[in-house]
Amino acid sequence: MLRTPNSELRTNLPSVISLDEVLLRVESETPQKSLFWGEGVGGISSYVAGWMAGRGIDVFVLDGANRFDPYTVSSFAKKASLSPVSLLKRIRIARAFTCYQMATLIEERLASSLEQAEGIAQRQKLRVILLGLVTPFLDEDVSEREVRPLFERSLRKVEGMAAGGIPFFLFEPSVVSPKSPSFSPSVKGGGGKWLNPQRTYLARRLFQFSDLIWRIGSDEGETKIVMEKGLTANGSLNSTKEVFEI
Repeated sequence: MLRTPNSELRTNLPSVISLDEVLLRVESETPQKSLFWGEGVGGISSYVAGWMAGRGIDVFVLDGANRFDPYTVSSFAKKASLSPVSLLKRIRIARAFTCYQMATLIEERLASSLEQAEGIAQRQKLRVILLGLVTPFLDEDVSEREVRPLFERSLRKVEGMAAGGIPFFLFEPSVVSPKSPSFSPSVKGGGGKWLNPQRTYLARRLFQFSDLIWRIGSDEGETKIVMEKGLTANGSLNSTKEVFEI
């Protein structure tokens, strides 16, 4: 379950809402590019795909982290008294293991599939989940000279499709906060390590690119979702620190 402070009573007593209600809130704000990053995003992305399919939405999943779990979709379907087969038929999954494969999936396969969706009504029933978009671009065997232009080109393609009315949901386990220091101390003490500059660059670009950002993490055994960037009532971007607990 998710908990959020009751803003009307202004007390410390939380009201309890479900993950489904959080997803409805995200949908109601109609951001075109929503980012969820942190712990457990693979399982959450699988649940979200099932939730969308259960509402009659066709979902395209591009998985660059190899973490999408169809069994999570089936479990959701059973709990919602829906047919797992019917939900899975609404979810199209393509996996990418290299940055070149991910770029090709975005620029060619996904773009071609979305172009076949004619009419506003049909496009309103489409969602795209990008799971681990950054992950394939962290390949140390690919030079920085190749990675950055390829990543930027992929972002521009996504931007164009999103501007055409297709909402994108990005789930990223590989990024770190762009506010993190360049040097990460060891948790147990005794040294540390310099963060990968490539990872930092990709994370910063992904954060800049996204309209809505949620961070998922653990605190004293509880999983929390923190909204780090949202939309104001008039649609402009707004930084916030709204905390939910799962």
